[in-house]
Amino acid sequence: MQISERLRSIKPSLTLSVNSRALELRAQGVEVTSLAVGEPDFPTPRHICEAAKAAIDANFCRYTAVPGIPDLRKAAGGYFERAYGVPVPAESIIIGAGGKHCLYNFLQATLNPGDEVLIPAPYWLSYPDMVELAGGVPVTVHAGPERNFKVTPLMLEERTTDKTRLLILNSPCNPTGAVYTDSEFTRIMRWALARGIFVLADEIYDQLVFPPAQMTTAVTWFEHCPELVAVLNGLSKSYAMTGWRVGFLAAHPDLIKKISAMQGHSTSSICSIAQKAAVAALEGPQDCIAEMRAAFMRRRDLAMKIIGDWPWAVCPKPDGAFYLFVDVRKCYGGAVNNSTELCTWLLDKGHVALVPGAAFGDDNCVRLSYAVADEVLADALNRTGELLSELAGQNR
Repeated sequence: MQISERLRSIKPSLTLSVNSRALELRAQGVEVTSLAVGEPDFPTPRHICEAAKAAIDANFCRYTAVPGIPDLRKAAGGYFERAYGVPVPAESIIIGAGGKHCLYNFLQATLNPGDEVLIPAPYWLSYPDMVELAGGVPVTVHAGPERNFKVTPLMLEERTTDKTRLLILNSPCNPTGAVYTDSEFTRIMRWALARGIFVLADEIYDQLVFPPAQMTTAVTWFEHCPELVAVLNGLSKSYAMTGWRVGFLAAHPDLIKKISAMQGHSTSSICSIAQKAAVAALEGPQDCIAEMRAAFMRRRDLAMKIIGDWPWAVCPKPDGAFYLFVDVRKCYGGAVNNSTELCTWLLDKGHVALVPGAAFGDDNCVRLSYAVADEVLADALNRTGELLSELAGQNR
């Protein structure tokens, strides 16, 4: 059986491998607490579910236009105007099966073989593989906890060549929760555009920024330079709609047409029912977002208080999303030597699932999600702390 060359470099997801081990333990009757899953623990708001039910009752169950129904493309464009004061016309929007789908299509539509893509690290784990699947070359730019996991134009410049075509900028960031300030973001955008480097801004967590931090969006740059800026967003995180699979991309109308043509030969349109639910999400009551944001902020502070008592760990305070990225390298050298071994050890010993930092480009760290109930989070972190303290003590 022949396997294509493009798939030979693609690595299995470490997130899924940890989850598989957790499922094995649960099948054996072991109670496992997972802090590995990147999705809100809240139910999808009722008015969104009601819109989906109404669509089914109306038999809105046929194919739709590939880039999305007109109402949803308009609603997605209106989202940017409501949130940031920048109107985005419907022809500059395409709807995909989640943000991941939109990102994959964007890379397929814009990269040629050998094009280099700057990816600040730690990064969302699918970025490098998606770039490689499009024939591009991922070029990571690493920023550690001492820099709050944020890169600078100088760091990007040092990794730039005449083959650099794209920068993927993720703020708020998965896995670190880092949020670029307005001045930091502006300097990066000015550098990239002056260099003629396209910027794809992944803003899937834009509504989950914790005061006093504020969201800085690339859509204001897109308004003035659509040839070099695109903005990715979706409903999974802000509206607790992970399983509905609705994402959207704002880009130049000509690029949207090309992506739509390609999508027409792969997935075609996304689920018609999910599209109606998405319209209700974007145009309906927004108080559900504030409630979730407040809960995540409270949980972040709870987790930071617990982790603050771990002398062998380093964790910059995140300003957004719902993750902590904890440097635990001081626990290496005895029973475990890297983040994958550590996460496996924690799962087997403490029955707590975390994600190895190696999946995100930093093997010194582990990622945990605080999108779980407060008492579950506190219990899991206290158990984790006891076990990691044992490891750190062995290495003194």
